[in-house]
Amino acid sequence: MEFITKLGQYMLDNQAELLAMTGTHILLVIYGIALALVVGVPLGIVAAKFEKTAPFILSLTNILQLIPSLAMLAILMLYLGLGFQTMVVGLFFYSLLPIVRNTYVGIKGVDESITEAGTGIGMTSMQLLGKVQLPLSFPFLMAGLRVASVIAVAVACIGPYIGASGLGEEIIAGISLQSDVKIYAGAIPATLLAIIADLILGQMEKKTKARLA
Repeated sequence: MEFITKLGQYMLDNQAELLAMTGTHILLVIYGIALALVVGVPLGIVAAKFEKTAPFILSLTNILQLIPSLAMLAILMLYLGLGFQTMVVGLFFYSLLPIVRNTYVGIKGVDESITEAGTGIGMTSMQLLGKVQLPLSFPFLMAGLRVASVIAVAVACIGPYIGASGLGEEIIAGISLQSDVKIYAGAIPATLLAIIADLILGQMEKKTKARLA
């Protein structure tokens, strides 16, 4: 009980700093995920439309995901330097796999008879993609976005090691000072962010599924 009181008091006393770190943490995740969507969705479409490219694209994104996060950031730091932008690029790489894979699976999972019906009424390949295949694959894309967001929130916690801010700053300071209060003061908001992102995107995924059912 004493620890909870101490933690609550610390968070109240430092609420401005914690809010600023939370804001930076959210921005890191949003920028990383936005970049992954801009690049990942077209890559998933290419993989689905040109089957021969699928093994290469999926393997490449899989390899990026397998690189330990600290090692990835250290490599990026060598080329991009320290700071916010390097962390965004790291989050972009870590968010690619679930978005590319789910876009690919979503498009490939569209019922063949629906695709044939679209072709039968004279739809071009682009019309078929934009009006039939992409809308029907949206629940899969939402699922990928949900996974990518939770991963990004977690990985962003090591941002301070390469000069980015965020809630990891408080966690890492707590580790250095051996202060469990500081560690929890950073870890609790980060965990809440991951839970909130999961809940919101989970609801959006359910709604898109219900709309298409």
